[in-house]
Amino acid sequence: MIKKEPGINVGVSNRHVHLSQKDLEALFGVGYQLTELKPLSQPGQFACKETVTIVGPKGAIENVRILGPVRKETQVEISRTDAFKLGINAPVRESGDIEGTPGIVIIGLKGVVVVEKGVIIAKRHIHMHPKDAEHYGVKDKQIVKVLAEKPERRIIFDDVVVRVSDKFALDFHIDTDEANAAMLNNGDLVWIVEF
Repeated sequence: MIKKEPGINVGVSNRHVHLSQKDLEALFGVGYQLTELKPLSQPGQFACKETVTIVGPKGAIENVRILGPVRKETQVEISRTDAFKLGINAPVRESGDIEGTPGIVIIGLKGVVVVEKGVIIAKRHIHMHPKDAEHYGVKDKQIVKVLAEKPERRIIFDDVVVRVSDKFALDFHIDTDEANAAMLNNGDLVWIVEF
């Protein structure tokens, strides 16, 4: 097994919501604009001060962070553990691939939105700038294996999709369930591997 250097930073993705402007205004008021709390690893992306409650058939989760900027369509990204709590059979999908996915109820400060689709468990992925993709010898949408090598546990993540854009910074994204299983934290290093 060959580890491709350098290692890639881990970004653990907690449950979050991306909102359309229409849904944002329904939840917080006409003309409302998101308030940046802190920047995220990807350029132009940020965690917002605003949070919402998401409600499924079996339960609710409060204080779910909104990520900005607004998007064309509302999308809710959760872990499998969250899906059990909510009673939603969320599929594993790439961000933006929401056709045929379950809906959810979102409660904001001033309103409620019933989203007909958009709940997913995000497929594990690596964000790459084209220069990074060239360095690692991979292409957009290519599937790779990633090695996490902690002293307590060694795991190889299979079926990791590479996403390449000149708007991206190098980062390996997994959800909280996956990070906990591999004992990974934000900023830990993982490696693309060849066998």
